[in-house]
Amino acid sequence: MSCSIAVPNSPAFSSPSSLFCNSAMNSVISPPPSPSPSSSRFRLLKPPIALPTLPSPSAPSSSCSSPTNSLLKRKRPTRLDIPVASFAFGAPATPSTAVVRDFLEAEGDGFSLYCKRGRREFMEDRYSATVNLQGKKKQAFFGIFDGHGGAKAAEFAALNLEKNVLKEVIMRSDKEYDGDIEEAVKHGYLTTDSEFLKEDVQGGSCCVTALIRDGNLIVSNVGDCRAVVSRGGKAEALTSDHRPSREDERDRIEALGGYVDLCHGVWRIQGSLAVSRGIGDKHLKQWVTAEPETKILKIEAEHDLLILASDGLWDKVSNQEAVDIVRSFCVESDKPQPLLLACKKLVDLSASRGSFDDISVMVIKLDQYI
Repeated sequence: MSCSIAVPNSPAFSSPSSLFCNSAMNSVISPPPSPSPSSSRFRLLKPPIALPTLPSPSAPSSSCSSPTNSLLKRKRPTRLDIPVASFAFGAPATPSTAVVRDFLEAEGDGFSLYCKRGRREFMEDRYSATVNLQGKKKQAFFGIFDGHGGAKAAEFAALNLEKNVLKEVIMRSDKEYDGDIEEAVKHGYLTTDSEFLKEDVQGGSCCVTALIRDGNLIVSNVGDCRAVVSRGGKAEALTSDHRPSREDERDRIEALGGYVDLCHGVWRIQGSLAVSRGIGDKHLKQWVTAEPETKILKIEAEHDLLILASDGLWDKVSNQEAVDIVRSFCVESDKPQPLLLACKKLVDLSASRGSFDDISVMVIKLDQYI
C-alpha cells in the first residue's frame, strides 16, 4: 500500500511535521517512479494515519504490522550524555581521590567518609578533612563539596576554602577586630568564590563545612549540602538548604532582577540552576551568591556525632533516620563498629531508594572535642 501527498498548494496538504520520522530522510521520501507532467508529488513509503490511502498498482498490499512498512512515529532523539567532567579534572582534591572511581572512602582520627558515584561518568563530589589543625588536638576542619557542571569548583573549594576561612579567623582574633567568627567564615567563603571566578572555568559547587575551634562547632553552608548533629539521639539540622523554592531566597533573586520558575517539578533560577547559593556558577553569579549561613554551637556531652552529606543522601534519607542508623553502629551497639560502615550503610540506603546523584557522607565523633 502506498499513498500520495499533494504539495502545499493542494487542499489536502498537511503539516510538514507529518513527513518526519526516525529514519534517514533520504530513505523515507522519494519521487514517484512515473511522474506525471501535470502534477508534482512525493511518495511516502507508508502513509500517515491521518491521511487517506490510495491504491497503487506499483506497490503490493501489505499489513500495517509489517516491520519494513510500518509507519515510524516521531520520537525524541536519544539523550546525549556529554561528559563535561571528563575534561574538568585536575589534581585530586584529596590524596586518595582518583579521576575515575565508583566510590571513595577515607578514615581518620574520629571521622570517616564514604562517597559513591551516581549516573554521571565521573564523580563530582569532593571532601576536605584536617584534624590537629595548627597542631591543636581539639581543632579541626571538615567539608563536603558537591560539584555541578563538572568537578572544578568542588575541587577548588576543597583545596582552598579551609585555608581562606582559617586565615580570616586568625586575623579577626586579633584585638583590632571584634572576633566575629561568623563574619570571618563569610569572608573566607567569598574569597574562595572570588578566586575561583578568576580561573575562568565553568561549573559550581555546593558546600557544607564544620570548623571546630575552642570547644565550638561552627557549621556553614551554601547550596543543599547539609549538616545534622545528634543531640542525645535526636537529629537537629544545623543548616538550611539554599534552593529557589525557599521564599526568602526567591525574594532575594527577584529583587536582583532574576526569576524563579518551576521546571519539571523543580524550582530553578533563570530556568537553569536548582540551588540558589554556591561557589562558582559564573553565568548566574548575579543571583547565586557564595555568602554562607553559619550556625555556632557549643559542643556539649549530649552532642555525640555530626553528619555532613551532599543532597544525594538527604533527598532520600531523613535527618532522624540518618542519625538513628549511625548511632546503631557506633553509640548504641554493645560492640561499636567502624564509622565507615555507618557511612556505607547510609550511602547504600539512599542508592537503593533511587538516588542517581553522587552521594557523599562524612560522620564525625564530637566527644573528643569537648
